[in-house]
Parts: sequence; structure tokens; C-alpha cells
Amino acid sequence: MTTRSARVAARPLPAGRPLKARLRRMRAWLFMIPLIAVNLLVIAVPSLEAVYYAFTNWTGYGGAKFIGLTNFKTMLTSNEFWQACFHNVLWTVFFLIVPMAMGLAGAFLLSRITMFRGLFRTVYFIPYILATVVSSTIWENLLNPTTGLGASIGFLSNISFFGNQRLALGSVAFVNNWQWWGFLVVMFLAAMQGTDPGLYEAARLDGASTWKEFLHITLPSIRPVLLFLALMTIIWSFLVFDYVYIITQGGPNKATEVVGTLMYNEAFSNQAAGYASAMGLFLGIISIVIVFAYTRLRRRGWNV
Repeated sequence: MTTRSARVAARPLPAGRPLKARLRRMRAWLFMIPLIAVNLLVIAVPSLEAVYYAFTNWTGYGGAKFIGLTNFKTMLTSNEFWQACFHNVLWTVFFLIVPMAMGLAGAFLLSRITMFRGLFRTVYFIPYILATVVSSTIWENLLNPTTGLGASIGFLSNISFFGNQRLALGSVAFVNNWQWWGFLVVMFLAAMQGTDPGLYEAARLDGASTWKEFLHITLPSIRPVLLFLALMTIIWSFLVFDYVYIITQGGPNKATEVVGTLMYNEAFSNQAAGYASAMGLFLGIISIVIVFAYTRLRRRGWNV
């Protein structure tokens, strides 16, 4: 090290700099205090209350009596609860396969074109910004067996998509997928645009087909986004409520009953809010386990 470099390295920092840094951090925390307070008020406090009520016979109003694990015993021995869980599992499998595949295919095709890419991206994304009630109403009218689109198509006439026990759950999932898959297209397309174009050029020079480019270049490059969206899809599938409740309310004959609608009915129709809280705590534990598994996968390098 030269003499000049030694003098520069040995020069003390200004005395006021650490104080200014601490003041900046304090100001940042002061701005964050309202946000932290709101989160504690609307998330942490209700969550703790739900954990408490899960061990009581609370009806939704008035006092609550501690009953230990009775709600959980009732839940775990209820055929209705396990049937709802099975529907949630079917919903999860559907959304991990169909919309994810459609989103990947749509994004990859859009990444290969330059003309009207922005237009297609906007068209795909429009259903996602529609309110759930609006989307549900549109498809309820379109799939109406007497006045909807099916009534004018011969082989679809007199088919009640939401009234048939075998078709109802898949039909509701179809409506939700119509809104959801465009969001996946936009997310996957944004991730694909970060892929080095030189990788595709080198693959073409080696004679790689489009499928091999997708399999060996595109998928590895968007793996972090793919895993994250798969994680969120699993969590959201277990928390599904809105489309099922708006379109079928869990019917016909509980053919579309999921844990979310079962919780709602128990809390507000049967005045068993404590029992519903136990189901909510069960779903919360499942979400924590899924997030923990995701973090373990990240540490093992699955997202790089």
C-alpha cells in the first residue's frame, strides 16, 4: 500500500455520520409504525382470537366456554369435513395442472412474437381484474341450461353445469380458471423476458427444437417464479371460498362444498363459530406447513 493510500485508509470518518444514519433509521421506523399497527390490528389480533375461540363453544356472540379439544375431535370425525377437504384437494390438483399449463403455454407463445404482444397481454389480464361477482354472474348466465349459450348449442342444451352433482365442482373451477390463468400468463411472460436471448440462439445453432428450448432453457430460467406461483396456488386452493359460495353455495347436495364454505355455514348458519375457528386453525396449520416446505426447497437450491 502506498503512503497516500495509507493516509486515506487511516482518515477517520466524520463524527456526525453514525448519528445521521441512526436518525435515518429512526425516521424509517416512524413511518412504518402506522403500517405495523394496522397489521397488528386487522391480522394479528383476529388470528389470536380465532386460536382462542377454536377451543371454545362460542356461538358468534355472547360468552365463550372453554371445551378443550372437543371441536377438533368433532372435526376429525366428521365425514362432511373430510368430504370438503377432498374437494379442496381436487381443486388444488386442477389448479396446479390446468391453469399452470395454460399459463406456461400462453406465455411461451407470446414470448416468441413481437407484434401485438402488449395487446394480447392486456386481453389475457382483463378477466383477472374483474370482480368475482361479475365473473360469476357472466358465466352463470352463459351456462344457464335454458337461456344461456348452452341452450343454443344442441349437445349442450338442458345440461345444468352448476346443478349436476358430477359437473358442478369442475364447472365452478372452470369459471375460476377463466379469471386466473391470464394472470399466470403475465407473470410467466415477465419471467421469460428475463432469460438471456443468447441461450436460445445457441440452442437453435445446435439444432434444438422449440420444445427442447422450452424444456431445457425456459423452464429452468423461470423456476423461482414457477415454484412461488405453485406455492401460492396450493395455499389459495385450500382457502377458496368466493366462487363456490357465489355460484353454488356448496351445492347441489354438497357436491361443491369446500372447507371455506363449510366454515361459513357452521359459523353463520349453525352458530358454531368456535367449531368454524377450529377449521380455520386447521387450514392455517396447512398453510404454515406448505410455506415451511417451500423454504426448505429454496435452501436446497430448487429455485436457482
